[in-house]
Amino acid sequence: MAEHTHVRGVAVIGAGLDLGAGRRGVDMGPSAIRYAGLKERVHGLGLECADWGDVTAAVAEATEAGSPNARYLAQIKETCGRVATLVSDAANAGLLPLVLGGDHSVAMGTLGGMARARGAGGVLWIDAHGDLNRPATSPSGNVHGMPLAAALGVAGPEFESLDWPTPSIERAVLFGIRSLDPGERALIADLPVKVFTMTDLDRLGVETAMREALAFLSGVGFLHVSLDLDAVDPMFAPGVGTPVRGGLTYREAHHALEIVAEGGTLDSLELVEVNPVLDRENETAKLAVDLAASALGARIL
Repeated sequence: MAEHTHVRGVAVIGAGLDLGAGRRGVDMGPSAIRYAGLKERVHGLGLECADWGDVTAAVAEATEAGSPNARYLAQIKETCGRVATLVSDAANAGLLPLVLGGDHSVAMGTLGGMARARGAGGVLWIDAHGDLNRPATSPSGNVHGMPLAAALGVAGPEFESLDWPTPSIERAVLFGIRSLDPGERALIADLPVKVFTMTDLDRLGVETAMREALAFLSGVGFLHVSLDLDAVDPMFAPGVGTPVRGGLTYREAHHALEIVAEGGTLDSLELVEVNPVLDRENETAKLAVDLAASALGARIL
């Protein structure tokens, strides 16, 4: 394995938040990913790996859901505020924050923390879904379908926080998309985002699309990769709450992240929506570790 030349070390931050999801179980995602050998894999790349533990999160059974259009939003923002502080501290210490979800709503904290440290940046959103809903357009009221809209500053004032600047990002690339709600489709045309659907990847190929994506995201305050494991086809990643057939293959996912590593501009990373309750023998968590390694510079030769 080649040693990564851009990153000195990694700070692992667990965020076992499941209030934003419609199915329970992703709160155990950080433990599953650690158990799959994350620290050992990062050390194998010649990188320091400091585990900063898990932030606290409310439990659904003991929490008022609040508005049905954005369920548990107040409690989610509290947890994301803790994530933002740790992410900002890690970035200021010269470490790459590696956030382990939890559902995808934790991205509000990750992106907010990076924006606190570096100013508004860009995000490569590798996901089956757009996560660009707002309370008025969400079919479910689940906040894990809204964090990208929040980071872009278009989700509404209720998503703003003293813990992070809004917007947190200037630009976004949606990569591997294969499921968008009507409100998301309508919003995309007005946003500084570039979208690569699975059909686009079929036509262009992963390499061409990823290089276009990274070019679009260049020149901003930071580059964050937010990897929802449901971007990968359920054949390879069964342990996710919202699986959609027809996703990235095992090799396509690795190739995409290898290209990210080649660019040497990755500043932060998160792995979300690993649900051990729905998994087979921790297969999805193991894949998450392997994909993180590819993003951090793992090579066969």
